[in-house]
Amino acid sequence: MENLDVSEHIEASEVVDKCIVLAYPDDDPDKANAQLSEYVAKYDQKMVGFAIINPLTDNVSPRALKSITEKLGFKGIVLYCSQTGFHPAHSMAYQLYESAQELALPVFFHNSPVGPAGFLEYAQPFLLDEIARSFPSLKIVIGNMGRPFVEQTLCLLAKHKNVFGDLSIKPGNVWEVYNLVLAAQEQAVLEKLLFGSAFPAARAQQCIETLLGFNRLLGTANLPTVPRENMQNIIERDTLKLLGIEK
Repeated sequence: MENLDVSEHIEASEVVDKCIVLAYPDDDPDKANAQLSEYVAKYDQKMVGFAIINPLTDNVSPRALKSITEKLGFKGIVLYCSQTGFHPAHSMAYQLYESAQELALPVFFHNSPVGPAGFLEYAQPFLLDEIARSFPSLKIVIGNMGRPFVEQTLCLLAKHKNVFGDLSIKPGNVWEVYNLVLAAQEQAVLEKLLFGSAFPAARAQQCIETLLGFNRLLGTANLPTVPRENMQNIIERDTLKLLGIEK
């Protein structure tokens, strides 16, 4: 997570049972991992940490990853391919996926938004298809639904059993949220969506209210709706269980 007042995050997390917290890329990933480890350990009843890894520079052997999980208490890995500039299917990244699959560590691909210096071509979700085919037991989460390539994400969710979409929304963009969720319903992948808030971009309570309330905003418009119970299922889904993370 970014360097913010932790009291903000703790307050925002009160409405959820548990939350996954991602290490944020900066000039010193080791420091970022150490700080996050200390934070989630302090609030281990509420927080689950994912370590940032760069397979081009870090030791990604099973032994090294096991050391990270055991010593720092992480339950998964987060990759920033577009920000740090490597192809998701790079040969060295394949070593990471092999180790992660062996250790049953989920991998979160956080490639949105892409800043001016980022590599937009590495943010495209279809690049993960090769990885999902090669490592069918690896749990993969596509962050922010792969924006701006949402259609690619929906295709992967439909194709691969262990690929999931992080439904971190912008509460103010109600029309975008409606179209995204409706598209997921039409492609029968609502059960593959995992609730998120992308804190500090939004708060969980805001996201919950938007998901439960956008049907009302349609008013008398002759547009298809998404059953409220389907929205409730997304919000209440046991993400940790789906990703194979022990509580």
